[in-house]
Amino acid sequence: MKHDKSIGNHIANILIYTFLGLFALSIIFPFYNMLLISFATFEDAASRSFSMVPASFTLDNYRRIFADAQVLSSIWVSVRNVVVGTSLAMFMTILTSYALSRKNVPGRRLMFYLVIFTMYFNAGLIPWYMVLLNIGFVNSFWVMTVPSALSVFNMILMRNYFLSLPDSLEESARLDGAGEFVIMFRIIVPLSLPIMATVALFYSVGFWNEWWHAMLFIHDGSMTPLALLLRRLVIENSIDFGDVMAHAHTPVMVHNRALQLATVTVATVPILCVYPFLQKYFTKGIMLGAIKA
Repeated sequence: MKHDKSIGNHIANILIYTFLGLFALSIIFPFYNMLLISFATFEDAASRSFSMVPASFTLDNYRRIFADAQVLSSIWVSVRNVVVGTSLAMFMTILTSYALSRKNVPGRRLMFYLVIFTMYFNAGLIPWYMVLLNIGFVNSFWVMTVPSALSVFNMILMRNYFLSLPDSLEESARLDGAGEFVIMFRIIVPLSLPIMATVALFYSVGFWNEWWHAMLFIHDGSMTPLALLLRRLVIENSIDFGDVMAHAHTPVMVHNRALQLATVTVATVPILCVYPFLQKYFTKGIMLGAIKA
């Protein structure tokens, strides 16, 4: 009987691992195909819709991208969005989460419900546009960071994580004469590294992919983030890098599709490189931040 059960479990494991392997391949293959075409020559990019093996290899597509001043400017804008936006958002989220997790704060439950209310209802696009217009955010770098400086979802995760920490830590600190800022930044925050890494990752990805506020409020081409430039290139097809790149004394043909996928690769790789360093914190942070209301 035990032998039959062991065989059944073995078969079930094989089926599960096979399914997960095929599912992983279905996710990885589009990225793999994107990389192959981004390194393809003009002829291969024009003749192939997808590839399993590399038919050619060239860096001309990436040379053309990084030779374009607009692309370099957009990369810099996106990097600045991530650094400034994530720093500001983490500061705001830590302050809000800490305040709403303290049991001695008067009316904290009402304030928490009011914050939750904003997740489901808003004043609408036109009033929101008029507010940002009147405070001078048109053609301003801050329009891509300040409106997204506090995510209610991220705040709830961090608040719940703070609530999961023992109350004795705060009580001991107060007996030693510690104030709120000392407790928050020297006790609570250092003990909350998993949720800090998780929320910082969420914010970083959001600011790196920022294009909506820029599309509405940024009219200066030098302030266009990479995500908006990529959208115009891939979806609207309103940016043309040109079909010929002058390389030495020989004109080199570069296909527009290969340029598009090379740009997508440039926009995707930085975020993919961040995940492995935060992966060990990610699962723990998201689970502990979601279990206590």
